[in-house]
Amino acid sequence: MVLDQLGGWRGMVDASLPTIAFIVANGIGGLTVGIWAAVVSAVAVFVLRLVRRESIQQAISGLFGVAIAVFLAARSGEPRDFFVIGIIRNLAIGVVVLGSLLVRRPLVGVVAEFLAPSHLGSMAGHTLPSFRGRSRRGSEPVATEPGTVQPDPGSRGDDARPADPGPRRPWREDPRMLRAYGWLTVLWGGVFLVRGIVQYVLYRLDEVGLLGTSSVVLGLPVTAVQLGITLWVVARLHRHRAEEQPPA
Repeated sequence: MVLDQLGGWRGMVDASLPTIAFIVANGIGGLTVGIWAAVVSAVAVFVLRLVRRESIQQAISGLFGVAIAVFLAARSGEPRDFFVIGIIRNLAIGVVVLGSLLVRRPLVGVVAEFLAPSHLGSMAGHTLPSFRGRSRRGSEPVATEPGTVQPDPGSRGDDARPADPGPRRPWREDPRMLRAYGWLTVLWGGVFLVRGIVQYVLYRLDEVGLLGTSSVVLGLPVTAVQLGITLWVVARLHRHRAEEQPPA
């Protein structure tokens, strides 16, 4: 499942915990307390995944990101610098995602078709009558006399094997799929850019509280909505591909 490949809902929540811990602790005890709270929460997530023998890929990337964030904040002495790496990441991802539209390679489509190819989903409901027919014919006893040649069943018109279906055209040559993936790419790239711009403005205004709040509000809740929309659209696209597949 695509969601599982992205770490699942729990992976998304775990990625938000260090930021939430920093926001709360910084507001209560200052920058040093906030830094330690972020570090402890990131390490706790990593250890918990190890104990439960779960995937630690997201936890490792989270540790790396928190390490950079606390380093920047500790070096400058400014709590707002904890969010610098996130601002840069959001702006960079937004530019890359939207830029993929210029080369007719909508990035959401590339990722979705890599994780859950639509042609596999459509072909799953089809059978292979040629194999089934061969197995049946091979299991039937045939009486032969020495020196006789058995006729080829495939040469008879009533038992002729049906023609194989033609090759599936790439999803980028399907106007409906290309258009849908294009709009999904605009959605994801636009949200990343909006998130980065909003946080950059708050960073310049040195509004640490609002900066942290926007990081959380524009993070997991918005991502959950985006992901729900994306999975719904991708499921419809897969059905579209399955319906247009010619019967075998």
